[in-house]
Amino acid sequence: MTTLLLSLLLTLLPVAAAVPPRPVVRPLPAPLSVARWWDPPPTPYAAGHRGVDLAAPVGAELRAVAAGRVHHAGQVAGRGVLSLALPGGLRTTYEPVRPLVAEGERVEAGQVVAVLTAGSHCPEPCLHWGLLAGETYLNPLGLLARPTPRLLPAEPQGPAG
Repeated sequence: MTTLLLSLLLTLLPVAAAVPPRPVVRPLPAPLSVARWWDPPPTPYAAGHRGVDLAAPVGAELRAVAAGRVHHAGQVAGRGVLSLALPGGLRTTYEPVRPLVAEGERVEAGQVVAVLTAGSHCPEPCLHWGLLAGETYLNPLGLLARPTPRLLPAEPQGPAG
């Protein structure tokens, strides 16, 4: 447990130095449905899940989470991949996709940049969304604003007894 906590804290350190400017938007419309959570490996070469899988139908439009520049748009190991370089040294990745933008192109936050295709590693169609600071993988959900919890009024209770 201590090792997991330490590795989690170490992976979050680069985020403080590399935070993209706001606004940051969701890559898919709300509500996001996480099919598989981020599971950082204990070492750089160990097994793990270096991103999150977001359930979505094939053909879903994917949006740039922040303004930036297209780092890569094309095939990697037979799968369509889009990578966006964001200000602050971050890079976000989307797969499997059909990119709608070209390498070097500037994109704006919320711009449709790709379409989800078949061929994900999920049992059902999903977007594998990743985030890197340099060569360090981070939890991409950390880019998004945290929901604000709200307390709802309690239901009126009748007299005891």
